Amino acid sequence: MGDMKLYSFDEVLDEDLGKVGTPWRDAFEADVEAEIRAYHIGEAIKQARKEKNLTQEQLGKLMGVQRAQISKIESGKNLNFSTIARAFKAMGIPANLAFGGVSLSLW
Repeated sequence: MGDMKLYSFDEVLDEDLGKVGTPWRDAFEADVEAEIRAYHIGEAIKQARKEKNLTQEQLGKLMGVQRAQISKIESGKNLNFSTIARAFKAMGIPANLAFGGVSLSLW
């Protein structure tokens, strides 16, 4: 059996999506970053819920949604500013959004 050439993940990305700085690669990188941020927000909501000793079902009732929706939110799915604000408001946790030194209360 001959030697098999191994490729790094970056080499595979370069081949499939183009080098960093090309439109396809930049779009891919932006999508990955957005997914990571959404995941972290979902994890923050989950941690806050657990610190408040709430089940997903209880938080869902406070927000007026089903438990399945809370599961999606905590997984970083279906997130928008309104949903994030409603989750923290339902738990009585102040939430702020900061843009370049300007802070805005979400609720």
